[in-house]
Amino acid sequence: MGLIYLDSCLLIYFVEERSTLDKAVASSMAESGGRHFAISPLVKCECLVGPLRRRERLLEQLYREVFLQFESLDLPEAVYLRAAELRARAKLKTPDALHLACAQHHRCEALWTNDDRLNEASQGLAQAILR
Repeated sequence: MGLIYLDSCLLIYFVEERSTLDKAVASSMAESGGRHFAISPLVKCECLVGPLRRRERLLEQLYREVFLQFESLDLPEAVYLRAAELRARAKLKTPDALHLACAQHHRCEALWTNDDRLNEASQGLAQAILR
C-alpha cells in the first residue's frame, strides 16, 4: 500500500476538532483503503506552535501522542535543496516547499493538503482532499 504525507493543516483539523473539517479528514483517512500516513518534523513543529503559544498543555500532549500514530519521515539536505527549486519555480513559501519536497523525496503516493497552491505546484502529487 502507498504512503500518504499529511500536510500540517489537515493534522490540525483532525486533532483540534474546531470545525466540520475534522470529520472530513477522519473520513478521508478511514476510506483510504489501508494506505499508511506519514508526517515530518516540520508537520510536528507547525502543529505544536498553537498549543505552545496558548499554553494548552493537554492539547500539546495530545499532539505528541497523535504523532506516534504516523510514520515520521526525515528531512535530509536533499529535501531542502529540492525545496529551494520548488520555491524558485512555483513561488511557494518555504514550509509548503519543504512539505512537497519531503513527499517527493520519500516517494509518497500523495500529499494530502487543503492548499491549492501546493496542488498546482506538485504536478498531481498534492491532493486538496477537502474540496
